[in-house]
Amino acid sequence: MLPLDPTADAGRRAWVPCPGCADHRDCAVCLAGRTCSDHWRYLLSNKGSLLNLQCSNCAHLWAHETGFGAGSRGACPS
Repeated sequence: MLPLDPTADAGRRAWVPCPGCADHRDCAVCLAGRTCSDHWRYLLSNKGSLLNLQCSNCAHLWAHETGFGAGSRGACPS
């Protein structure tokens, strides 16, 4: 298991499925699309719509593109 990133702060959270452990798969709260008190991820940083996350369960690190925000829009029409 990876160590917890030194910038991890439980105050900055995201609710994104972890590709490392998929701990949310049997959780009724997560499957209903609600914010679960057990299966959240550390939001380490973001740049536009790209989130850098770490799993609070298995410490897996990954980047997740949300498709929302300034980085997700196409060019302005001329």
